[in-house]
Amino acid sequence: MWFARSKHVLSLAAAACISAGLASCTSYAPAPKAFNQATIQPYRLDSGDRLRVTVFEQPSLTNTYAVDQAGYISFPLIGQVPARGQTLAALEGAIAAKLKQGYLRNPDVTIEVDRYRPVFVMGEVGRPGQYSYVPGMTAQNAIAIAGGFTPRGNQRDIDITRKINGEVLTGRTSISSPILAGDTIYVRERLF
Repeated sequence: MWFARSKHVLSLAAAACISAGLASCTSYAPAPKAFNQATIQPYRLDSGDRLRVTVFEQPSLTNTYAVDQAGYISFPLIGQVPARGQTLAALEGAIAAKLKQGYLRNPDVTIEVDRYRPVFVMGEVGRPGQYSYVPGMTAQNAIAIAGGFTPRGNQRDIDITRKINGEVLTGRTSISSPILAGDTIYVRERLF
């Protein structure tokens, strides 16, 4: 009788440990709605982006400029211009407006991204690290570039950490999900 009772207690303890272990694996919630919405919004600039700025008929102003750690680009004549969180169209307008204040009569400014900020692939992949972002990239593409899954890698879903409207969010999503420049992709170890 004592043996049966202690066996029952051990079974309950083992079940509790397994439940606690599984609960800790689901500490990340599914990706919030903002994750998917962010992938269809206009691109927002941030530190690490390199921009090709063209000012029509002004070769001395046409150049490549990097968004610095503080979120600014340093532009001739007008100095520091805030770029973090701006769309390309908004930054074009801001530069044109500043150039119009005593420097050029009717500036025509166009901006394109010369190089996007990198993505980071971590966890159970062959070569974790920082990789170049390409528009239209999915998590699966980034994982392939990072050497693919290790034998222990969970190939069903991944965790993505993304900055949305200045807030850093993490959510669980499928490997076929689109990613954005600056995302961190984490491949978890599978349980079985």
